[in-house]
Amino acid sequence: MAATAIVGTAPVSPDLTGMFDFTASNILLALAVTTGAGLATGLGGLLVFATRKPNARMLAFGLAFAGGAMVYVSLSDILNKSIDAFALQFGDARGFSYGTFAFLAGVMLIVVIDRLIPNPHERLETDDPFYRQHNRDHIRRVGLLTAAAITAHNFPEGLATFFATLADPSVGMPLAFAIAIHNIPEGIAIAVPVYYATNKKSSAIFACLLSGLAEPVGAIIGYALLGPFLSPALYGAIFGIIAGVMVFLALDELLPAAKRYAKGHETVYGLVAGMGALAISLVLFNW
Repeated sequence: MAATAIVGTAPVSPDLTGMFDFTASNILLALAVTTGAGLATGLGGLLVFATRKPNARMLAFGLAFAGGAMVYVSLSDILNKSIDAFALQFGDARGFSYGTFAFLAGVMLIVVIDRLIPNPHERLETDDPFYRQHNRDHIRRVGLLTAAAITAHNFPEGLATFFATLADPSVGMPLAFAIAIHNIPEGIAIAVPVYYATNKKSSAIFACLLSGLAEPVGAIIGYALLGPFLSPALYGAIFGIIAGVMVFLALDELLPAAKRYAKGHETVYGLVAGMGALAISLVLFNW
């Protein structure tokens, strides 16, 4: 096992349990870099302007895109980072077990929420515009769930970018650029259902920017509260839970909704495109 654990998309040393002593200029630089990466989510939202009017096929593609992106990044990146973080503290075998348990805990968490706030999963008749019009609340709920999951993902990303830039700006800035790249498809994932539900581009952009701001907010909260307590085990638990939540939401909400609105192969095309976009962004980061 390497001497560092990968947290978010940044290498984090196990000695982070100590306090940090940085100048104000270093902190402001790290916060600015983190904010810039987070606001790239808004660039994805701007792409909804490419169409003059939202339509069901666009919605199906966008929802499937979000689902593919969530599943891919959760299983190929976030879960592995959870396992790596646990393994750094407890060894490979126990690290894999604890990462898996954290993932399952995330799944159970969202299952409990879904039971407490049940979703009827009503069938939306895509050939009936009147029926679709009166189910905008359902689409709005899907959009809010997508934004919530991505926002939860952005908190630790912001924390990782912030600390990496504090430690070494030459490492933190390329990291922030890579995160900004894969924040663009996340912005699309948020903007499409919000735009369809509200028919307002301003609402879609606002939702994207609000989600992106979770990165600097996560950095600030993390620096203020977690600095004295940071450990590989804590990171492992956070990432495992987030991975479980995102996979459940993708399979239970996004892909079924995309299929209901599809008229052709929009669901599978969106699923593959979402996976491909996140895969390419991760390849660029590891280049």
